Amino acid sequence: MDNNKIRVLIVDDSALVRQIMTEILSSDRSIEVVGTASDPFMAREKIRDLNPDVLTLDVEMPRMDGVTFLANLIRLRPMPVVMVSTLTEKGADVTMRALENGAVDFVTKPKIDMAHTLTGYSEEIISKVKAAAHARVRALEKSISSVSTDPKYSADAVLSRKAAPRHFKTTDKLIAIGASTGGTEAIKEVLMRMPADAPGVVISQHIPAAFSGPFAMRMNSLSNMVVQEAEHGQPILPGHVYIAPGDWHLLVERDGARYVCCLSNGPAVNRHRPSVDVMFRSVAQNVGQNAVGVILTGMGDDGARGMKEMHEAGAYTFAQDEKTSVIWGMPGEAVKHGGIDEILPLDNIPGQVMKRVGG
Repeated sequence: MDNNKIRVLIVDDSALVRQIMTEILSSDRSIEVVGTASDPFMAREKIRDLNPDVLTLDVEMPRMDGVTFLANLIRLRPMPVVMVSTLTEKGADVTMRALENGAVDFVTKPKIDMAHTLTGYSEEIISKVKAAAHARVRALEKSISSVSTDPKYSADAVLSRKAAPRHFKTTDKLIAIGASTGGTEAIKEVLMRMPADAPGVVISQHIPAAFSGPFAMRMNSLSNMVVQEAEHGQPILPGHVYIAPGDWHLLVERDGARYVCCLSNGPAVNRHRPSVDVMFRSVAQNVGQNAVGVILTGMGDDGARGMKEMHEAGAYTFAQDEKTSVIWGMPGEAVKHGGIDEILPLDNIPGQVMKRVGG
């Protein structure tokens, strides 16, 4: 990157958003906003002339929508793209399609009081653009760096760690999956390869509240299993997948011999709610050696400590490998913490998970 700075092109039909995004990104010394564009046709010319490292792209624009432009861009000139989406049901659906078409990540913008609210997301926007600069995008081969965030809270803020793992007579299996950047597509690839009679699956994916429901519905339409947003007190059944609702931690607890979902609105952990660390810790404490843990692509280190606790409790653990990860942050940190039994390409994970649970 020129002058060791991340060169960013902002594409949005709103002059206000372009101005705010420029101010936010320019406030970081490692980022340079090299230009802005009000529509995809102007963006196409500026990409050719300015050669940016990262594109921020509005979902809804005149003349050509962001998803159509993204699909053409990834096909002709693969590069990291962060989508800018509205917190609406329509925005969520379009954003899911954008991620399927190769976008690295997304940030959300409000429908009202945009200047104040977008400014409040400054840290998130900057961190996602930085992560995108090191992402793998289809045919684009770049070195991956682990982008770690300093945790504001540990999982202790939601669930205290126990001195020793508990042991249970039940042999019911459970699969726990955690992911972040690039995770919606990675989760889709895993669930599409899971049989209808697989053990119950719990998933924590970093995602806003308005997006988790549409994401669960999308996964349900593609999976052999029944996929839904988790509800508090809901029994965890074989053949079912439970996705943490946005802005809620998902924990696994016991009700007699059954596993049940528990939702908590406790403090954000590693700046996230849902937090993968919180879910993995609850699985370590309440499922132990009957669990299989999977940590997929993602920025930061959420899940690394919880995965080690699962490993120490006797669970078998998998991490997605660097080559197939969009960002090898979370899996890489889990490996560094010593909590991983196997590092596998994404395509190999479902089959190996089923072997471990006896399927």
